[in-house]
Amino acid sequence: MTAPDHLRITGPEDILGFIPHSLGYWPENSLVAMTLQGKRLGATLRVDLPVPGSAGDRGGGSGRGGGGSRASGRGSALPKRGSGQRDLLADFARNVVAYLQADDLADGSLLAFFTDTDTDSPGGGHAWAGLLKELELALEAAGLPLRDAWMIGAEFWRNAYCDDPECCGTRGRPVEQIRNSRLNAEMVYRGSSVGAVPGAQGTKPAPLPVDPAVRAAECGWAEQFSPRRRDRAQFDQVLDVWTMAMQAATGWEYPPGPPPSALAPGTTAPDAGMPDAVNQPAVNQPAVNQPAGNLDPSTFDPSTLEPSSLDPSSLDPLSSDPRAAGQPLQFSPELAGYLRASLCVPSWRDAVLVMAAAGRSAAERGAEDFGMFDAEAGSADLPGTMSVSRLGPTPSPLSGTVSDRMPDRMSDPASRPRSVLGNPPPEAPAVGGPAAGAIPGAEAVAGYGEVLLGLAPSVPDWTLMVGLQRVLERLGALGDGESTAAAVTARGWIEWCRGRGSYADALYQQALQEHPGYRLAELLAELGRRGTLCGWAARREAAWQKFAPDAA
Repeated sequence: MTAPDHLRITGPEDILGFIPHSLGYWPENSLVAMTLQGKRLGATLRVDLPVPGSAGDRGGGSGRGGGGSRASGRGSALPKRGSGQRDLLADFARNVVAYLQADDLADGSLLAFFTDTDTDSPGGGHAWAGLLKELELALEAAGLPLRDAWMIGAEFWRNAYCDDPECCGTRGRPVEQIRNSRLNAEMVYRGSSVGAVPGAQGTKPAPLPVDPAVRAAECGWAEQFSPRRRDRAQFDQVLDVWTMAMQAATGWEYPPGPPPSALAPGTTAPDAGMPDAVNQPAVNQPAVNQPAGNLDPSTFDPSTLEPSSLDPSSLDPLSSDPRAAGQPLQFSPELAGYLRASLCVPSWRDAVLVMAAAGRSAAERGAEDFGMFDAEAGSADLPGTMSVSRLGPTPSPLSGTVSDRMPDRMSDPASRPRSVLGNPPPEAPAVGGPAAGAIPGAEAVAGYGEVLLGLAPSVPDWTLMVGLQRVLERLGALGDGESTAAAVTARGWIEWCRGRGSYADALYQQALQEHPGYRLAELLAELGRRGTLCGWAARREAAWQKFAPDAA
């Protein structure tokens, strides 16, 4: 890789112009908070602003948060003026600060209020003066003193502390200054884009015409899977086929050496892992050299801004998606039907998610612990044996055997298919304690609940999860019903793992429209409504990086 170019902030509009690229969309009715790590930007958090003048709950801050669910209406409500208002605002502020404290290297903060009204109109910037004061107090108490804040309305923006008409004008500065900022233009030129607000009308992709061959294959596989849902050999083959599909979607093979989940944390970014938090590696952020106190746009000195490296090729983790070159991911009708039908078996669906994030051994061990297999399904767990179905040979959607198609190089021996290796090696530890011969310091095999909540492994396999996302996108566009709802819900879970709550919630709602009452979508949406954060998104060494670290 060639040495990356450098980007430099020349004014506050560059900071504000970076926010939509960080989130992926221009926020509406939102409070956006950014942490500072010395002279550099850290993590980005977005939460719904309270609704002025309406009664609300005391949750203040979850909004579309944690796992990405919307609270009733648009976020938490700001109570009417009266007794207890300050307490509710203080609760809101403390919740926001609690999310920001996930960035344990942060020593300061910035705030941006994105509203539907202009900053000089009723309900505009001055309506948030009380909330801003509570945020100042909470941030100071948490060791994250507020360095500056801005109000961004429908047409104008201004510094929250500026009341000088000669500086910000009577109505503020035109929002076009932000949209046309140097940093925004540079990031667009380098491949970053700002899309529509998640869940907005018209953002749902139009489904492809249902291929009768795919529908027929899916029905056929569903019928064949029906008696084999508790069959170990069939389970193994399903994981084999999904592994191949995910690797094909990424164009990636496991390199020699330890698996991604076992790598020691390197230069990774902090992630507030919170409502719409996006992990941003400090080495890639536009750097801000902030003097003590609040910045004044009239005295903003570009010479105090330190350049920061940004790798143009890594603006989008999906930039290598073959669709960008007009080559959509393709599956044969038989394989597409097989994968779609397998998603309708909840235990297999969950195993695929676990395998993508935590490895094959976690998917297998969890299935065993949950008693997913018939007792007489075979002797696959005996040393030196292979998985054999009592129902006869498992039909395959591929020509030849699946094992013949598996890559020769697999980073984690415990994650290789049993049909290739037989029993896992002795170094794969059992749940509850290490096995004899275990590698010192190696992680125990994670359970399904730990993986689905992002609590284990210490670092997920983000590369394979990208492959899973691509496969799910394709499968979800090939039909309707439960299998499509499963694919869309699984994509929502991946977005939640990334800390992109709004995207996750939009996908859950799409799944429930496709298949009302789909249980996994309901559970994950409720997780988001409670403000629950994915464990990976809350830790810098594990969090997904939208802007990958500088490799130079």
